[in-house]
Amino acid sequence: MARVLIVDDAAFTRRMLTDMVGGQHEICGEASNGLEAIEKYKLLKPDIVTMDITMPEMHGIDAMEEILDYDGNAKVLICSAIGHRQKVLEAMKKGARDFVVKPFQKEQILDAIHRIL
Repeated sequence: MARVLIVDDAAFTRRMLTDMVGGQHEICGEASNGLEAIEKYKLLKPDIVTMDITMPEMHGIDAMEEILDYDGNAKVLICSAIGHRQKVLEAMKKGARDFVVKPFQKEQILDAIHRIL
């Protein structure tokens, strides 16, 4: 059972991910923007982070880069809308382990988490 930090600016999406992942993994925390994600990562030390790209305060790619600077072994799963294809590719080049495109299904999320772990 992995410890998962869920990062998305939409409370609905965070709830949906919690419901999808919570049965198989421990949800150790949530963040609604990139700055919170960095703080929570350092505090909670999760096994994996689900990260949205477009968020207020700090975008997910920037937050992911800071998390990877802090912990080079961090595992980040990008969860983003298909309209952000270029950003998803950028995130993969900068260290994201995998990505799923919104809207996503439970099996997609769980499969991606298992591949990363």
